[in-house]
Formats: sequence, structure tokens, C-alpha cells
Amino acid sequence: MQFTGKRATYIGLLFLALAVVAIIPVYTSAYIHMLLTTLFMYAVLAVSWNIFCGPSRYISLGSTAFFGVGIYTAAVLGDTFPLLIIIVLGGLAAFLLALIVGLSTLRLRGIYFAVFTFGLGEFLRHTVLWYEINITSTFSRWIPMTEVLIAYYAMLILLLAALLTSYIIKSSKFGLALKSIGESEEATHHMGVNVTAVKVIFFAISCTFMGLAGAIIAGRWTYINPTIAFNPAVSFMVVLMVLVGGIGQVHGPLLGAAVLVIVSELLLVGFTYYYWALFGVTLIAVILFGSSPNLVVK
Repeated sequence: MQFTGKRATYIGLLFLALAVVAIIPVYTSAYIHMLLTTLFMYAVLAVSWNIFCGPSRYISLGSTAFFGVGIYTAAVLGDTFPLLIIIVLGGLAAFLLALIVGLSTLRLRGIYFAVFTFGLGEFLRHTVLWYEINITSTFSRWIPMTEVLIAYYAMLILLLAALLTSYIIKSSKFGLALKSIGESEEATHHMGVNVTAVKVIFFAISCTFMGLAGAIIAGRWTYINPTIAFNPAVSFMVVLMVLVGGIGQVHGPLLGAAVLVIVSELLLVGFTYYYWALFGVTLIAVILFGSSPNLVVK
């Protein structure tokens, strides 16, 4: 690979940013650690959403379903396995769920797929809630606490892995196939591409990162219930972060996550009683004036 001046500058700035992020915990408070961990978490969700939905133009509102599966995997197995195994199992559970969902629903298009994925999160939320109340006779679970720095670095590593995966896919022939699917599924099929296989595989890959993120953050939240784990607001936040940062761009979701997490924190601290009203106005403004023309409901 030939390094031009622009590329070398970009790589140098990237390594500088990574070095700064890596040493931040040494010089900052626990509050900053948790804020950055939350930012990394949302960035993972946004980047992973963009892996599939960006080029394919499928609108998924089911991020919370796969994120919540990772959280509940940690909740159920937290006392049984070490953290690393729990994280892997959380990702595996999300991957298997995404395969099932993809095989059964990725033939849907447009608003139908969006509505189904949103309904999937609500279905899981109410199903888990029913199970907890009627079978386990409880409403919530306590999860073994993960140390702040462990969660911080685990989420940072996961974010880097998601960004690398996004870049590799976008630069490969599979990324071109996904983009072609976004332009015209029929034409892509006639070119000899197994459209269904491509969609299902990369949808499952993107959802795997969501499950991994859920399994990591669960140890920091420690107390969870179905409403927290399968919060529908997460799905909308993820889409808005991608819109703010730039859909289809590898770094766009990261920028969008940083902007919205910081804005959300500032509104929560400075305008506690008006938080939801002000944040709602912010989100409406993003939808009306910041939506990318590349995001078209098929």
C-alpha cells in the first residue's frame, strides 16, 4: 500500500487519538471513564448498524433487541462464567438471533422491515418481562460488577474491532455487493450474487457487535430489568447517530455518537427537568435538517 501525504497524516492522527484515549483513565475521574464507556458503547452500536444498513438501505429499528440479548446473557450467566466467556456468549446469542431474524424477514422491504425489527425488540421486552414475573417471580436482576477500567478498555477494543470490520467490509467485494443490493436487489441478483446469503450474513455480523456491547456494559449497570435492557429509545438513538455522522462512512457513526452523547449529557446536567423536551427538539431537528439523502426507505 502506497502512503500518500494525506493518508500518512490520517494514520498519524488516528494513532495519536488512540494513544490519548488509552491514557485518559490515568488522569481523569471515574465519571469521565463511565461517560467515555457509554460513548464507546453507542459508537459500537452505531458503527455496527451502519455495517449492514448503510450500504443496503434497510432500516433496522431492532438494535435494542440484539443489545438486550447481550445484556440478559450477562445477567443469566454472570455468576457462572468469567467475563470474557460471557462477552463471547452475548455476541453469539445476538448472532444466532440475527440469523433467525434475517432468514425469516430480510425478504421484507422498506417500512415493513423497519416495523418488524422495532416489534422484535418490543416482543422480547414483554416476553422476558412475562418470564421474569411468572416463572422466576422477580422483575429485575443483579449482575456481578465489572471494574470501571476493564469495561472501559473492553468497550474501546470492541469499538476498534467494529471500525476495522466496517472498513474491511466496505473495501471488499462484499461491501460492493451490499451497496449494489441497496441500489437494486433485482439487478444484483441477475449479476449472480446470492442476495439472500449476503444480506443474512452481514446482518448477523452487524448484530453480533451489538450483543457484545450489551454483555460488556451489563457489568457496569449491575441492575437491569426488561425495560432497561430492551429500551426502544436505543434503536432510535443509533439511527440518529448514523444520520448525524454520515451514513455509509466508516467514521461517521463514531462522530455522530460523540455528538449526541455529549449533547445528551449536557442537557441532562444543565436542564434536568426539561431534558426530554429539549432532547426531543434536538432529535426532530436532526431528522428534519440533518437526514442523509443516502438513507432511502426501499
